[in-house]
Amino acid sequence: MESAIALTEISGPVYRYPTLIGANLLGLLGQYTREYLPRERCAIVSDTNVAPLFADLVIRNLTSAGFEPTLITIPAGEKSKTLERAGAICDQMIAAGLDRQSFLVGLGGGVIGDISGFVAAIYHRGIPHVQIPTTLLAMVDSSIGGKTGVDTRDGKNLIGVFHHPSLVIDDLDVLKTLPRREFNQGFAEIIKHAIIADTRMFRILQSWKAGAAPALQRLIKRNIKIKSKIVAKDERDQTGERAVLNFGHTVGHAIERAGNYRKFLHGEAVSLGIVAACAISMKKAGLPADQRNAIVSLLQRYELPTRLPPTFPREKIFDALKFDKKFEDGKIRFVVTPRIGLARVTSAVTLDDIREAVSQL
Repeated sequence: MESAIALTEISGPVYRYPTLIGANLLGLLGQYTREYLPRERCAIVSDTNVAPLFADLVIRNLTSAGFEPTLITIPAGEKSKTLERAGAICDQMIAAGLDRQSFLVGLGGGVIGDISGFVAAIYHRGIPHVQIPTTLLAMVDSSIGGKTGVDTRDGKNLIGVFHHPSLVIDDLDVLKTLPRREFNQGFAEIIKHAIIADTRMFRILQSWKAGAAPALQRLIKRNIKIKSKIVAKDERDQTGERAVLNFGHTVGHAIERAGNYRKFLHGEAVSLGIVAACAISMKKAGLPADQRNAIVSLLQRYELPTRLPPTFPREKIFDALKFDKKFEDGKIRFVVTPRIGLARVTSAVTLDDIREAVSQL
């Protein structure tokens, strides 16, 4: 791939960090890290899928730039995103002699970004975090915005902290290694961004084809700008403006949990959650049927699921809903879209509304 490096500065009231998007960035990692983080020692947290592919290159580059990296590899998958695992990573960092002048690199998808960011936030009360997302989904969504966390038995990300990265490296070349299903799940978050904030991108996606690197680079950059702009208005998810990013996620997270995090990838569960949110939006926000159909067609265009298998344990979805962080004082903060390009939070959605929407999946 040949493309210039795109630099996007992400900033808010109390944070500022660069995101670099381009090809062969892992080969230049030491140079860029040295520019933004003049420290010496670091830990690299990766998983059993990603580390065999990229850890050697990352270690070589950091070492050649004068850093002293320690690799910590954890089992791949959502099941590793626990408080116990975060504690074990801290123990390994302590054993390696890492102190408050160190920094932490997260090399992997959303799970690695979440847990490595969480560890960076709590280790010595906070050390810098470098995000190297290796999935399209993580590049356009989870690596941006500063949310970190781990899961409990009762739900996703119920324990966490806001801790923005110091640097994000989006190397387009790593996406070549993704299986098609893994690549496509990133489009659930991209389509979500279009639904809540960007009518023009929605139209572009209706005919977009994954091809040359510059087109992918532009798409990733556009999504980063959408998310970072929303986050800057409501960094800590308190006023409701950031909550629109959860469109499709209330039902999506519940589907993930009901499937024991094995049946659906995160983006696939979000796709199903988007379909449910569209059904509720037609009922509660006046979303026109033709726009709902256009959204479903777009999800299908990127090979994302829009129907639940007949045998899926739907009742487990409702068991999982009560643990969702978007329930406050017993009321559901549900994100609806009155039309493509706009979204808002409402408390007018009931569990019966959600039950009806899920029954139609």
